[in-house]
Amino acid sequence: MTLALSKRPGMTLFCYALCCRCHRTRLAVAEKNIAIDVVDVDDGNYPEDLLELNPYQMMPTLVDRELALYDSRLIIEYIDERFPHPPLMPIDPVARAKARLMLYRIERDWYCAVDKLERGEPTEVAEARQAIGDGLAVLAPMFSQAPYFMSSEFTIIDCYLAPLLWRLRHYGIKLPKSALPVLKYAERLFARPAFQASLSEQERELR
Repeated sequence: MTLALSKRPGMTLFCYALCCRCHRTRLAVAEKNIAIDVVDVDDGNYPEDLLELNPYQMMPTLVDRELALYDSRLIIEYIDERFPHPPLMPIDPVARAKARLMLYRIERDWYCAVDKLERGEPTEVAEARQAIGDGLAVLAPMFSQAPYFMSSEFTIIDCYLAPLLWRLRHYGIKLPKSALPVLKYAERLFARPAFQASLSEQERELR
């Protein structure tokens, strides 16, 4: 690690201001209520010492003394293990495996669609918009079973869903009336102080 970053006190989280994956990481940090220095960086304009730590040039990147992590899921799970209260992952192994399976589904089905919305061709954008809308509509009944996603407590799954739901209007995704439970769930998430604290100024302007 270079001297500049290794001398940073505590933990530093490097993010893009408008990235969904960065947003979910910032939300996990805010829910933990821990002191982390969040630094916004411009795409393609990274500090030189950060480039040495992150060979894939991807955000977010967490620097914690001699450790550098550059995948949002790894970062969130690391934070959850290092600061175990309140927990974001279930303690029970079976429940934890089910949570990880749901995270995989959200990443594969919806976050990959977000990538197409932001960088795809017009045909891909239309397909991605429909995939997210249809997927949320199909799962709508699950959003009314508990205050959070199939849980009475806020979890890592909510960290993944909240940034996506915040951007629905921005992405031009309109949900049918049958998906009303999704929208009510989203408003519960948006009302949380940690969610409001997780927003960058650019993200606030999306709505």
